[in-house]
Amino acid sequence: MGTPRSRSPRPKGRRVLLATVSASSARGAPGRPVRSHMQSSTKRMGVMTDVHRRFLQLLMTHGVLEEWDVKRLQRHCYKVHDRNATVDKLEDFINNINSVLESLYIEIKRGVTEDDGRPIYALVNLATTSVSKMATDFAENELDLFRKALELIIDSETGFASSTNILNLVDQLKGKKMRKKEAEQVLQKFVQNKWLIEKEGEFTLHGRAILEMEQYIRETYPDAVKICNICHSLLIQGQSCETCGIRMHLPCVAKYFQSNAEPRCPHCNDYWPHEIPEVFDPEKERESGISKSNKKSLRSRQR
Repeated sequence: MGTPRSRSPRPKGRRVLLATVSASSARGAPGRPVRSHMQSSTKRMGVMTDVHRRFLQLLMTHGVLEEWDVKRLQRHCYKVHDRNATVDKLEDFINNINSVLESLYIEIKRGVTEDDGRPIYALVNLATTSVSKMATDFAENELDLFRKALELIIDSETGFASSTNILNLVDQLKGKKMRKKEAEQVLQKFVQNKWLIEKEGEFTLHGRAILEMEQYIRETYPDAVKICNICHSLLIQGQSCETCGIRMHLPCVAKYFQSNAEPRCPHCNDYWPHEIPEVFDPEKERESGISKSNKKSLRSRQR
């Protein structure tokens, strides 16, 4: 692979943002009303403490985190900076940060994974598309590879694009030429950076990419984009009615048909022929995680 483009180190960018956040919270709220996508509870500028700033910095480092990890991160930040304070409710805590970030066109956004409905959080840049945001981490031909993969994923019926189909487009990339072996390595970089997910040689969008790129995808691929009939959000993976063609996220399918012995399409009322997935239960997940942790601890003591 060729010499990567020079770019400013990532930590410096984080310090600049956090310094700007500190200044913004000190100045007070700008005269612009809160956007409609923000929670109604954040009508005035919040106050950023060291707890909030540390939380924001660590979330930026991870890119995206599941809700359980976000709560653990919040507790960690309180423990480090304000041990005796009462831990705010997570929603209020994040809304407070978002009220400060609003003037920077940045938001901590909550979503769910498409395959099993796990709640996730990511720091989303509202001012630029994610492809341009990725420009600081990837070269021109690597970004074009991502665009090619994205187009295949959006156009597919399943929400997946095979590695073979993606690699076959390498000769069409902009910028420096890329060999297929190099392209394979770049695809793995997208996976490591949580832009793509790989399953058995096929790629789909990571929850982070969906959170950050929904508006971009809607505007760029208006004729190919798929929308969930239940939550009306962007749909990449899901199930569809064989009669009327409406689509639903798997978590939306699970919740909608949770108590229905004979599931029927919410649009045409025809029989829903697909297997109904289980609803994600955070308490069961937590108990399972504790159980696994205890078993691991027991094994380590027995050695």
